Amino acid sequence: MTDHDWGTLSNQAVAAAGIVYFLALLSHLVEWSALVGRKQAVAVAKEPARTRVGASAGGGTDTLAGRGAPTDAAGPAPAYVAEDARSERVALFGRLGYLLTIIAVACHLVALVGRGMAADPNRVPWGNMYEFTLSGTCIVAMFYVVLYRKFKLAWMAPVVVAFVLVVLMVGVLWLYEPVAPLTEALNSYWLVIHVISAALATGAFTLGGIASAVYLIKARSTKQTGWIGRVPSLDTLDRVSYRIHAFGFPVWTFAVLITGPIWAHQAWSSYWNWDPKEVWAFITWVVYAGYLHARATAGWKGRKAAILALVGLATLWFNFIGINYFSTTSQHSYASPAVSTIDRVEVLR
Repeated sequence: MTDHDWGTLSNQAVAAAGIVYFLALLSHLVEWSALVGRKQAVAVAKEPARTRVGASAGGGTDTLAGRGAPTDAAGPAPAYVAEDARSERVALFGRLGYLLTIIAVACHLVALVGRGMAADPNRVPWGNMYEFTLSGTCIVAMFYVVLYRKFKLAWMAPVVVAFVLVVLMVGVLWLYEPVAPLTEALNSYWLVIHVISAALATGAFTLGGIASAVYLIKARSTKQTGWIGRVPSLDTLDRVSYRIHAFGFPVWTFAVLITGPIWAHQAWSSYWNWDPKEVWAFITWVVYAGYLHARATAGWKGRKAAILALVGLATLWFNFIGINYFSTTSQHSYASPAVSTIDRVEVLR
């Protein structure tokens, strides 16, 4: 395949991923809307079913799927049979949404590989904001798929898929740039080590931040029905958020305090330049260090911990996006599509 063919494949794979993410989002939305309707229907259907059982001379209580469902002489109460069929259909939409998300992630990976192979010479797909966005959203989705069963993240599905879809489309519509060779400063094996670790930490912090945001929403809600009723308990949300953040922090430490300074010294002959992006990356590290320290020593849990986690997430994404667009002095300006090739060369000097 030629470089042009790889570039075309990458663009087509991005489009396919966007379509499949959208279908996955629809599946999860149907699942959740059906769950809300199911809970309301059950509340109405249970009482008439019990009344029929009590009125029947031969009626009694049997066990239907281990739930103790009412029965009559003809078998299980019709309301419970219909309920089981409805539950199966709802579960089918959930499984379909998860399967579609896996397919979308696969397309997403093809887009990344194609983007790197389209360059001459071949390179990693991390040369500009479009490619960083493509990679970041892919890692968030991959983390969700991998941790789906371990942390029982089905409740997070619509939020994660919607987030990935929106950010991916923003990248395609406003951040897209043609494939170009890496700048001199980026042409280093430290790019692979630094960006992979930073991207992994970003994916973990994003999922942990989503869990913290949902915690705050559930804690303030006066009604534990509908969407709120589907998410886990507050203790479970708090625990999931903490465990994901605890994974992401050492990875972020490796990216910001070890590989970043080493790469900076190789590229600019200095381990630390007080560059705005370096400063904000360190601020993010301090916030998350405070979050973990407060939980371990001061016993911060629940609302305080969730708010601090969201502060960390805000600094993380401001560093990722805001610095590239609002800073005119950053040596990381090559990440911004608004900076021309000539400007990038001048900055790197």
